[in-house]
Amino acid sequence: MLNAIKRVFIVFIGVILQFGFAIMIRLFFTRYLGIITLLYSIISILIVLGILKESTRLSHDLPWIILILIFPIFGTIFLITLGRNYSKNKLSKSIFAHEKKYNKLLVQDEEIKQEIEAKKLDNIKYIINRTNYYVSTNNDVTYYNFGEVFYPELLKELKKAEKFIFMEYFIINEGIMWNGILDILKEKAARGVDVRILYDDMGSIAMLSSNYAKELAKFGIKCISFNKLSPFRGIFMNNRDHRKITIIDGKVAFSGGVNLSDEYINIKSRFGVWKDNGIKVVGDGIWNLTVMFLTLWNANIAEDKDITKFKYDFKDTKKNKGYVLPYGVAPLHQDLIGEDVYINIINSAKDYVYIMTPYLIIDTDMVNTLCRAAKRGVDVRIIVPGIPDKKIVYTQTVSFFRVLHDNGIKIYKYTKGFVHSKVFVSDDVRAVVGTINMDYRSLYLHFENGIYMEEVKAIKDIYDDFTETFKDCKKLNDKDVKVGFFKSLWQAILRLFAPLF
Repeated sequence: MLNAIKRVFIVFIGVILQFGFAIMIRLFFTRYLGIITLLYSIISILIVLGILKESTRLSHDLPWIILILIFPIFGTIFLITLGRNYSKNKLSKSIFAHEKKYNKLLVQDEEIKQEIEAKKLDNIKYIINRTNYYVSTNNDVTYYNFGEVFYPELLKELKKAEKFIFMEYFIINEGIMWNGILDILKEKAARGVDVRILYDDMGSIAMLSSNYAKELAKFGIKCISFNKLSPFRGIFMNNRDHRKITIIDGKVAFSGGVNLSDEYINIKSRFGVWKDNGIKVVGDGIWNLTVMFLTLWNANIAEDKDITKFKYDFKDTKKNKGYVLPYGVAPLHQDLIGEDVYINIINSAKDYVYIMTPYLIIDTDMVNTLCRAAKRGVDVRIIVPGIPDKKIVYTQTVSFFRVLHDNGIKIYKYTKGFVHSKVFVSDDVRAVVGTINMDYRSLYLHFENGIYMEEVKAIKDIYDDFTETFKDCKKLNDKDVKVGFFKSLWQAILRLFAPLF
């Protein structure tokens, strides 16, 4: 909410400055008003033409085009500051360099690769081809349907740590959940375990002190506040680390939607029952997550000369049924991997595709993909919160209900509270669990991660979670999705600013 308010405030100030600038021109440069107006128009057209020429997702760029046409100067400033990933600062360059270096360590097993080709597993092929992450088959996957189910398992595995613990989270908030984890981390660090914490500075800005890393250092815990807020850091400030990853000794890893704060395990929640999930991986897939973590870690402090020491050898473990492919999403890349993986799942669906998401602020590519699936007879269902955490953002979510419903997509509101899970499951065959919301920020601007699965036993547990959650939902009907003229107008206005939230 704080982030959304900040962005609205920036836009508001920009609009005021734009009008002030226009008034100043009229007061002091009346004589040249015609020339200035012409220059305004030329600037607007050139910028818009540049956007159109480079655009691969026009629905995302359309709000920027409208803003620039109305407010040429400050609309352009907003675009550069909030809407693009043009950053060439020191941190982004370091991330690029470490990605390039570590990509050589992500080697795909040739036998599995041939198997994927033979079985025509196109969704897996897409992720492999567009990223450098690899798929593996010797993994045990466990799915947790609530944060409070996930949390005890996390504590249990943390207590087993002997060599290292890596934790990367968008939010860390002092309370029962974090304190329970921190007690174990202090004990492990005191025994010589390499404990590293990476948290997003914006995500935890209202929860942790600016010196929190130094506070943890007193206990031997290494800590980095990612992309620390500063007025001098430039446009890269818009790209946040939204990942949730824990890696223990290279033997076990956790991910999912759960941040490290009490509401995620329903100790306290202002929004009713907090519906979230977690996932545990034991097997070769962990290396992908380890490389993700160490890329951002060493991009900040360049601590490790050789990261292969953190890779556990699972060669003696049995081969399990199914494919597991943890993958990362980075705003520095041209491909929108997060959205494309979701779209590929929907396009592959023959019987059903079920989705849980806290936010539904999507572009026309995603809208059309969902609608086409429903029109060809796929049972498309989307679960959204019944109690919103951010009302303005929720209004944007609601604005998509009518078009989706009218095209045969079933919308379900979780009546017990707030849904924070980011989960897709389709045809009992494929699923993805991770951190990627269906909104512009997750799909376009944040560092994210997901775990893609095919033919994995845990997919049945994910399906069962949806089946149980539907029982606590209200399926929206024709009347529920209809809105009046003024509310519809307000939704349209908010859609214009959707990329800013």
